[in-house]
Amino acid sequence: MRRSADLLIHRSVINVKKPAGITCREVDEKIKKLLNLKKVGHAGTLDKGASGVLIVALDEATKAMPILMFLDKEYEGMMYLHKNVALKELKRVVYEKFVGNIIQTPPVKSRVARRPRMRRVYFFEILEKEGKNVKFRVRVEAGTYIRKLVSDIGMELGIGAHLRELTRTMVGHFSIENSYTLEDVEKARKCRTLEKILIPIEDAIPHVKRVYVKDSAIPRIRNGSPVFPPDVLRVQESIKPKEIVGIFSSEDSLIALGIAKVSSRNILKTKSGSVVKTDRVFRGYEQSHENNS
Repeated sequence: MRRSADLLIHRSVINVKKPAGITCREVDEKIKKLLNLKKVGHAGTLDKGASGVLIVALDEATKAMPILMFLDKEYEGMMYLHKNVALKELKRVVYEKFVGNIIQTPPVKSRVARRPRMRRVYFFEILEKEGKNVKFRVRVEAGTYIRKLVSDIGMELGIGAHLRELTRTMVGHFSIENSYTLEDVEKARKCRTLEKILIPIEDAIPHVKRVYVKDSAIPRIRNGSPVFPPDVLRVQESIKPKEIVGIFSSEDSLIALGIAKVSSRNILKTKSGSVVKTDRVFRGYEQSHENNS
C-alpha cells in the first residue's frame, strides 16, 4: 500500500551519505530541524573525519535501534605505514592475524568499556599499495573499530600505522550507492519528493524474522500484551528462543518488536502461556501522523 510522505516520515529511516568533517550527532540535528521531527537517531557511529553510510532513524523508527545497530559493516580506507614494508609481508600479517575472529580492545576515546572482546573480520582486502599508503576494503562485525584495527596491524608489523581516510560503504543491506546527501534530503523536502528517499521501517529490517498476528490482537499488543498462540496467523521459519522478532499485522505493518520465547516450530503448538514477549511497540502510520502534526 502506497503511503504519503506525511505518514511515512514518522516511521522511516534514511540512508544518509555522511560527509567528512561533521559528527553523526550533527547529522541527526540537521535532519531533525530540516524535517521538523521530535526524535532522530543514528545506528552505528562514524568518526567526524569519516564519511559514508549512516542509517538515520526518524521518530518511531528510533525504537528499532537495537536491530539496526548490530548490522555488519563494510569500509574502504587508506592506511599509512610509518615505515615501508614489502607487500608480501603486509598481506601475510593481515591475512594470518586479522581475518576471522580477532581480539580487539576498544580505543581510549570509545564509549564502551575498554575490555578485550572478540570481533569477526570477514575479509580484509588490500586494493593498492603506493609506498607507505595502503588502500584497503574490509567487512567486519558491528562494534569493530577500524582505526584500532589499522593501528594493531602496524603494531604487529613492528612499524606502526594509522588511518588516513575512511568511508563506510555498506551497513547490512544499506549501500553507499543508494545513500543520500544532506543536500539531497533538503531538496526532496522542498520538492515534496521525500517518499522517494524514506525507507519504511518494515523495509529497513528484512533481516528480522516475522510473526504475523490477527487484527483482533493488535490493540492488546500495542498496550504491551504478549503474543499468545491463538493470536498468530503465520510465522517465519528458523526463529530461535530469545531472538528478537518483528510482530506484524496481516497487511505487513510493524506492530512491535518482541522476544521469542519458543522456536518457530512451537509458536503455534504451545498449549499454554505466551510465545512472544512484546518489547517495543510502534504506533501506526495514522497515529504517528496525528501525534506529530
